[in-house]
Amino acid sequence: MEVDEVVCLPKLSRVAVCGGTHGNELSGVYLVRELVKVDKKAVEKKAEEEEPASVLMVLSNPRAIQQGQRYVDTDLNRCFTHAILNGPMLDTAPYEMIRSRELNGMLGPKGSPEAVDLVCDLHNTTANMGLCLIAYSDCDWICLHIFRHLQRQMSGIPLRYIHFDVSNKESYSLDSVGKHGFAMEIGAQPHSVVRSNIYTAMKLGVQHMLDWVRSFNSGRIFEGGFVDVFTMVKHIDYPRDSETQNITAAIHPQLQDRDFCLLHPGDPLFQTFSGETLTYKGHQPLYPFFINECAYYEKGIALSLARRKRVMVPAIRVQTEQEQRANEPRYTSEEEE
Repeated sequence: MEVDEVVCLPKLSRVAVCGGTHGNELSGVYLVRELVKVDKKAVEKKAEEEEPASVLMVLSNPRAIQQGQRYVDTDLNRCFTHAILNGPMLDTAPYEMIRSRELNGMLGPKGSPEAVDLVCDLHNTTANMGLCLIAYSDCDWICLHIFRHLQRQMSGIPLRYIHFDVSNKESYSLDSVGKHGFAMEIGAQPHSVVRSNIYTAMKLGVQHMLDWVRSFNSGRIFEGGFVDVFTMVKHIDYPRDSETQNITAAIHPQLQDRDFCLLHPGDPLFQTFSGETLTYKGHQPLYPFFINECAYYEKGIALSLARRKRVMVPAIRVQTEQEQRANEPRYTSEEEE
């Protein structure tokens, strides 16, 4: 691809903003409730100058929100794989598996031409990660341009783009239902708590995202550039007792809250409950994130490690109606793949 080439992409006609996929991550819950109150004319106040998008606000896991829990039966944000969405479903299936099919019907079906154009799923983390966009692609130019726009508009907040290298069939989170999608993850914030500064950052992020979508739909050309992408390499579990499987150490004080600070072989990683320092035994420096995330204790994850690379993002603009007719995508069913 030539650096100066402008990539033409379909209009983003339908956007979904989802909160409460985890019922105790409250910034997204309260933000979606607030946005629902906003009059449609105010949401689309620039409609005369810019093409508006239809914006759907969704509270993803209402039972978990009502109970103030991450989930009721199982993690909803692991229920959007091809197998779960399309396999047999028993009457005794966990609530979240049933709910994932409802959301797939509302926003998808996943992988189909009927799916919404963009899903933004709102999350909080207890880790000190700032604002992150988490996506399954490092070459989704829509998501990467939205990230660049947020970087320009929110320069006072640390922003990172995290890439989980997972296939479409195996992608498991709600944002994978849309043609484009990402999780907007903001922290640090304790679960079942809402902090004003974290809520405000999320609100600004969503507002800037929707502004970008309207501007893109209006025909503006967005110049290309580079984005640093953090691709997840592996997870590290806590040290555990071989018999009880209880953890025997905590994140080392020198590592705690240092998300995205390069971790070198030999650096302190854990401090055992008897006071011993355990060091990082990897063969190369990597970037830690989701350090000591509260919700990941049950998943056996103390932290995740990523490799950073620089991705060249091309200039883009919306397709004209004539271009869109000429480039109508042919969707292949996942059974045919």
